Amino acid sequence: MKYLKIAKNMVPKIIFPLLFVMIWTGCASDMTSKFNAPKNAFGQANRLCVIADQDVWEGAIGDSIRYLFGAAYPILPQPEPLFDLQHFTPQELDLDPYRRELRAYLMVGDLSNPESPTVQSITKDLGAENLRKAREQSDFNIKVGYDKWAQGQTLVYLFAQSKDKLLNAAERNFPAIANKLHKTDKEQFEATIYFGGENVSIAQKVKNQFEMDLRVPSDYFVAIQDTGTIWLRKETEFLSSNILIHKKPYTSQDQLTKAGIKKLRDELGRQYVSTEIKDTYMRTNDVDLPMLTKAIDLNGAYAIEARGIWDIVNDFMGGPFLSYLIFNKEKNELIYIDCFVHAPGKKKRDYMMHLEYIIESAKFSTTQ
Repeated sequence: MKYLKIAKNMVPKIIFPLLFVMIWTGCASDMTSKFNAPKNAFGQANRLCVIADQDVWEGAIGDSIRYLFGAAYPILPQPEPLFDLQHFTPQELDLDPYRRELRAYLMVGDLSNPESPTVQSITKDLGAENLRKAREQSDFNIKVGYDKWAQGQTLVYLFAQSKDKLLNAAERNFPAIANKLHKTDKEQFEATIYFGGENVSIAQKVKNQFEMDLRVPSDYFVAIQDTGTIWLRKETEFLSSNILIHKKPYTSQDQLTKAGIKKLRDELGRQYVSTEIKDTYMRTNDVDLPMLTKAIDLNGAYAIEARGIWDIVNDFMGGPFLSYLIFNKEKNELIYIDCFVHAPGKKKRDYMMHLEYIIESAKFSTTQ
């Protein structure tokens, strides 16, 4: 891995060394009480254990679950899934007590088969009377329970009155289920990202320059700071994690477009980012993979989010990026936040989700 350093020219240049709307369709609710298990759950973020009978898992329902929950996370140089899936039947779950101490479960049951071990498990957990009422209300149902076998667990129960209805329920409710499970991961993100606390000094620099509160992890440092830009970095032997914040006047609606955010990103890449090889600079690579954009609300601020990959012209380096172009109407200016990683040979999904989690903490002094 090549390391970053400050260029000698007048302008500082750095040298390199899903989201989903929570809408339930059908009938769904959280459990009214927790199971209150004594142990603590373990396991990595974005790992999902699917509990289902073997015939359900090997059939169309299992195919749909693998297709939806195992779909590619947007957008990475090499495909990585939204969730790392693992399947157990109820019998297999009972064979090893550690299998019952993971953090996230999806229990899938076809109620037309009362002899199904998974349906029996769902009935035991939710209660036969509650299950009967749920069946009367809807063709399929979703319930959410917590801490069944260990503290910190989330269990999503998905059940229907036939395999066809169960398949339809899985497809229609995937966004909401994924959103619920990703929310449970945020506690782990918090513990991992801010394990060493926060860098209050850097956070104050960001606030003074951009009138923006940002929770900066303790292992980030300021690589450069000039009139319009501050560059925060985290460096390990296998990872370079970067947050570049820049502001400029708002002059045209064209700036708040896909072409506008790409133009700004490439201008900053050419200005700040290169390697030790002559005539190198960072650019947005929307040839190998598309750059995806969408309008979002970032804690009350209107923003354009962009996801894509970057590379270095005249060198062999690249990786994913996540950018936010935020419009401050009262000040008539744009705040641009660009997050990108360089981690050759490593999976990058979780690194990008960590950066996204950090930026979600951004709050502005004025409302938009």
